[in-house]
Amino acid sequence: MTSRPLLYLDVDGPLNPYAAKPQRRPAGYTTHRMKPQGWLAQHPGRPAAYVKPLRVWLNPDHGRQLLQLGELFDLVWATTWVGEANTYIAPVLGLPELPVVDWPETRASGVSANPEVFWKTPHLVEHAAGRPFAWVDDEIDAPDRAFVATHHGASALLHRVDSRLGLCEPDFAILAAFARTTGRTG
Repeated sequence: MTSRPLLYLDVDGPLNPYAAKPQRRPAGYTTHRMKPQGWLAQHPGRPAAYVKPLRVWLNPDHGRQLLQLGELFDLVWATTWVGEANTYIAPVLGLPELPVVDWPETRASGVSANPEVFWKTPHLVEHAAGRPFAWVDDEIDAPDRAFVATHHGASALLHRVDSRLGLCEPDFAILAAFARTTGRTG
């Protein structure tokens, strides 16, 4: 019996189009000011009250679209936000608490023999443990696809999202098509 494929979700890029022009929030997105621990850690020695909040753009409609994909996939956060994605991002999008990929303490240290491979890639292959998966991120490239093809025996879709645009309608259609043709979706 084959289980449903996993859908690994990155926040910054796919859900938060952080690279869009600062004065031109993409259509459908709302602005949120947040102070997750990861952001506060980038400002050592400053009390949290004095740290300027992180600007995050989120499209509330993505929650509905991700919940629809959740009928085909098991949704998993694969983001440096780790568990804070459940605290800050999920409520805005109307998502339930999702499982989270736990990254190693030293993310880029000794992760891959190939320095061209994005540090997340080997960990997601390990986390998937042979299950089919799709992954949306803005830092996926050809070496990552080659790594997954070599080290992961099941189907995988590594879908790069433009960090200036975030997830768009065609992205959701591509993900749904992958899930419908991969493994058991029921």
